Amino acid sequence: MRPAILAVLLAASLPVVALAQTAKPHQAAVSTAVQKALADPARQTDRAEDARRKVAQVMAFAEVKPGQKVLELVPGSGYWTRVFSAVVGPQGHVYTVWPGEMAKYASKSLAQWQKLAATPHYANVTLLQQPAALLSAPEPVDLVFTAQNYHDYHDPFMGPVDMAGFDKQVYDALKPGGLFVVIDHVAPAGSGLADTDTLHRIDPAVVKQEVEAAGFVFDGESDALRNPADPHDAKVFDKSIRGHTDQFVYRFRKPAK
Repeated sequence: MRPAILAVLLAASLPVVALAQTAKPHQAAVSTAVQKALADPARQTDRAEDARRKVAQVMAFAEVKPGQKVLELVPGSGYWTRVFSAVVGPQGHVYTVWPGEMAKYASKSLAQWQKLAATPHYANVTLLQQPAALLSAPEPVDLVFTAQNYHDYHDPFMGPVDMAGFDKQVYDALKPGGLFVVIDHVAPAGSGLADTDTLHRIDPAVVKQEVEAAGFVFDGESDALRNPADPHDAKVFDKSIRGHTDQFVYRFRKPAK
């Protein structure tokens, strides 16, 4: 009887094993380069945010590697940029875009950014100031990255921007096979663009539709920043949800040919 019982127990355990292997698809292997970047002493004040922002998982999902060229849109405090800079290293480069339309609303952040870009430790970081609707990079890049600001490009203060043209500019900035990674706050399904200027949220389905229309291929989603407890009806700055919003992380790829 023992062999039979063992066989039953093993058979019952198979679905559990399979579930364990697929339950967290966002947890791609974190490279040595990313681990080293996260340990950079220059990031000491950032480390308190690492667990909440799931930086290791996001970097693995974005497939960032030494020597790559990165174009980061609206870098804010520079949290992500400091990691990109350390990962791509001296053979790589990070171009950070401050749209002129946004800079006037974030003069303090921009001033801090100008100081950071002039620091020798971040010699591989360049600040680009350009109109929101005229995105460009000095050279073809491997990755375009935007965290929590894709929705802003739809709003009146940014133009608003013609998103079909904007996403095509992102496409043109990338090397063949390059990636466009978008992180943003989730709006209710079916809400479209109704909440971009009020709650600072966007329906993920709209982002996917817009970006794919530019020629990109949807290449995967990470659930690293998802929060099912977020009701999606509060402004992202509301103290009840700030820092813990439900966020989607989409990866789009420019076809290699």
